[in-house]
Amino acid sequence: MISIDLNADLGEGFGRWELTDDEQLLSVVTSANVACGFHAGDAATMRRVCELAAARGVRIGAQVSYRDLAGFGRRAMDVPSAELTAEVAYQIGALEVFARAAGTRVSYVKPHGALYNRVVHDEEQATAVVDGVLLADVTLPVLGLPGSRLLEAAEKAGLESVTEAFADRAYTEEGTLLPRGQEGAVVTDFEVVVERSLGLARDRAVTAHSGARIEIEARSLCLHGDTSGAVELARRVRARLESSGVLVEAFV
Repeated sequence: MISIDLNADLGEGFGRWELTDDEQLLSVVTSANVACGFHAGDAATMRRVCELAAARGVRIGAQVSYRDLAGFGRRAMDVPSAELTAEVAYQIGALEVFARAAGTRVSYVKPHGALYNRVVHDEEQATAVVDGVLLADVTLPVLGLPGSRLLEAAEKAGLESVTEAFADRAYTEEGTLLPRGQEGAVVTDFEVVVERSLGLARDRAVTAHSGARIEIEARSLCLHGDTSGAVELARRVRARLESSGVLVEAFV
């Protein structure tokens, strides 16, 4: 049977400000990428999301990023390797405290935003992220884009690399994500996203922004939690996958 994990970025609030409907999304997804305070999130939010995820049996992932609260982690930054390594380990460690308190643990690591895109091509920054993971916990899998320098560095270091795909993001013919600043970078039509999700899970392929069909091997499918109607879209995606015989389960 074909199976796939559904992950979503959660805990992306700060103080009284909330962005994602964490409770509802946790009833749909199988893995939760929890913001660790650098691009979003705070101690109370991290604790609450970990408790909700643990109660629902959802795997918890540390979504690490550049230190950029004002820019939501989406601004390009140049951070020295040693500093980035320490900051990645710091974020994982902070989330681990709340995961443990909730009776579970951090199960994987995924970069966010500008850092995610940077480590697709930048070997030095990718290695720094992996070194941070190793510093925190040598057993943690790393979730990222197929063919990225990040996953190459993870495999080289002996960590499990897990590939993911995005049904609501446009792709280039090279298999990378179309930059958000370009028109059409985010797919907003629910029906299109649902069908792309099925294609990625069942056929391991998607139509690129140019119209070309490209192959993408992914064990996890990302559903963005900060888009309009995110909960309804997530429910439709899961329902379509399951009605088509795809087993939705966590990769760890």
